[in-house]
Amino acid sequence: MDEAIDIDRILQILPHRWPFVLLDRITEVIPGERIRATKCVTFTEPWFQGHFPNRRIMPGVLIVEALAQAGGVLAHATEAIQDTTSILALLGIDRARFRHPVTPGDKLDIEVAVRHRRARVWKLEGEARVDGKLSASAELLVGVVGRSE
Repeated sequence: MDEAIDIDRILQILPHRWPFVLLDRITEVIPGERIRATKCVTFTEPWFQGHFPNRRIMPGVLIVEALAQAGGVLAHATEAIQDTTSILALLGIDRARFRHPVTPGDKLDIEVAVRHRRARVWKLEGEARVDGKLSASAELLVGVVGRSE
């Protein structure tokens, strides 16, 4: 990929909407291999009202969700998913680790790589960093499933 994918294109790919879109920009995609993305963490994020009012920290589960969303964009870049009949769903999380807090003003750098793929199930490995320092990592299992309406 030669140019970044902006938020408008991300919204075309992912089914998520505010306040649950956790990517701002895709900076690199190598289909079938890896993706790099960013999330600019702002003071106005809705979860900071309660997590925690005196020490605002981005919930770890949302960092893992950002990794999964990047994985969804990677899967889409590799194999177009029919969004009217299918959706890429998070099937499992393994080895999640949270090492450094993410706070308002941070730019979360996200990298997700394909570790294994069989049929329509992907095993991904992701890391989230702030200023080069590892904040979180996890192995994710995602799969294409039928959309129930």
